[in-house]
Formats: sequence, structure tokens, C-alpha cells
Amino acid sequence: MVNNEPLLDVRDLRVTLSNGVEIVRGVDFVAEAGKVVGIVGESGSGKSITMRAVMGLPPSQSKLSGSIKLHGEELIGASKRRLQQLRGSKIGLVFQDPMTALNPVITVGKLIAEALRLHNPGMSAAKAKQKAIELLELVSVPQPEVRANQYVHEFSGGMRQRVMIAMAVANNPEVLIADEPTTALDVTVQAQILEVLKDLQNQFSMGLILITHDLGVVAGAADTVIVMYAGKVMEKGPVREIFYRSRHPYTRGLLSCLPTISGREGTLQPIPGSPPLLSTRPHGCPFHPRCSMARDICRSDEPPLKQIDGVMSACHFAGELHGSASDQQISSVGR
Repeated sequence: MVNNEPLLDVRDLRVTLSNGVEIVRGVDFVAEAGKVVGIVGESGSGKSITMRAVMGLPPSQSKLSGSIKLHGEELIGASKRRLQQLRGSKIGLVFQDPMTALNPVITVGKLIAEALRLHNPGMSAAKAKQKAIELLELVSVPQPEVRANQYVHEFSGGMRQRVMIAMAVANNPEVLIADEPTTALDVTVQAQILEVLKDLQNQFSMGLILITHDLGVVAGAADTVIVMYAGKVMEKGPVREIFYRSRHPYTRGLLSCLPTISGREGTLQPIPGSPPLLSTRPHGCPFHPRCSMARDICRSDEPPLKQIDGVMSACHFAGELHGSASDQQISSVGR
């Protein structure tokens, strides 16, 4: 696809619960053909809820505002029928836990065939079964003819994830959202799953959105990285800028948790404390209770997301963060 227009354009997306609590606050991003957007943050940061809102699957009784455009078509306010037509055909989703997302009493081949026939009513059962086998082969499942007749419990964690990916790409979606696709997998299988996703993206020119809590997962896969905390974007920019010239203490804290080949000085330094509940978000910058750079303005005023050098950062003191983010620990900038 030779077109610079983004496949998916999300602007000022907000998700508000019935009690008035905003759990996603003004998220902006675009997904382009052949590009990977990595959305990173700890559990509870709002990244998965953001993507479910994009899919038209927000929490019950919640309200969406802002804009979600797929090829220029506004999805906020679209009918349930229209959203059902788009899910699986134009936007695919790889769920976080394949063991609970896949029906355990239906063979893998039938699961994929159902996804095919749902969006292709005229497809015969025989053709859908053959296509399911081809999709299993596409995601590198060995002996696809045999495996198509097996059940989910007969697959390893990595093979289950490949089945989820096969279902998600069955109808050639233009945008693929992968929600924690490497969770609970060993590092070798993680690399294999990421390689499968990248190969499929290149083959079908999809826009890929990769959701993860691990910055290391997106290091070699993403083109753009978005760092979320407490339902808000803390920092975003090209992957190289985020890794080597981050301008936010939270991002640097996540980087300080990553092991390196060189072994780095001392032990890994986790971010102190825990993420806040979205219902009891602190005043000012939501990260200030855990930030060693926090000052009075951080406790009273929430910083806007603004451009500094090659990234967008929501930090009052982004200009004071110099040097390599991969080398400098969060504690070294404390005051």
C-alpha cells in the first residue's frame, strides 16, 4: 500500500466510567501501514483499555470521547453492527491470554474456520478448513494438518499464541493489535512470536500495535514507542530516541529495570512504589509520588505533553534530563 495516510488515527481519546473517573486521558497516536507502534507501561497504566476502546470494546457503561478514525471513518458513535463488521476484518486483536480466549471444546481448525466464515458467509466449510490449515502453516505451526484437529490444551503456550495470531490475521486486517503477545513465554519463544508478527506485518503491509509492559520487547520491533502511566501518555517518540535520549523519569525508570549484556554497574533498580489506582490518581503529575525529581510544581500542576528534542514528554523538567537514558539511572537525577 503506497499511501502516507495513517490506517488508524486516534486523537484525544478519553474513556470515562459511569462514576466520572477517566481511565484513559487524551491519548493520541497513529498506526501506519508497515509500521509498528509499541505501547508500554506497567499493569494498570491504561494501555489495554485504550486498545479495547479502539476495537469498540470499552468497559461496560463507560463513555468514549475524542476521535478514532479507521481510513477516515469515525468509529466513536458507530453502530454495534458496524463495529462488529470491522472487528476481525479490518482490525485484528491478539488477546493477552490464549488459554482463556480460545474455546477449549472446539478444535483449533474449527476455531480459525469460524473466524473466517463469520466475515465470509459464502465460504464453504471445506474451504474454510483448508484456509485454517494454511493459516497455521503461515504462523509456523508444525504439521498444520494434524494440529488443526487438536484442541487448545494439546498446544504449548507458544503454539497457542500462534493460533491466536492465525485467527487475528485470518481475514487480512489492515491493523493488528497484539496485547501482551509474549507474556509468560520464555525468551526464545518470545523472539519467535515477535518474528512471526513482523513477518506477517511485512507480508500484508499491516499497521501493528504492540502492547507490552516490557520495553525490551519493543526495542527491536517498534518504530514508535508510547509510554503510558495512569491512563495518560507520559512520553512518545521514535524507538531510538526513547531508548537513548528519553526525557521522562518514568521511561528512564522502566529502562533501569532492563538487564544489559554488559552487566551494568550494581543491581537492577526497580521504580519505588506502585502505580496509583485510576480512581485515586494523585493531583499534579500522576508519577510524582514515585519520582526522585519531583518538586512542588509536580504535586500541584499536571505537565502537558510537549515536544523537546526528538520526543514528546509530559514532564516539567524534561529539559534537565540529558545524556543516555540507557546508561543513566532514575536515581542519578534525583534532587
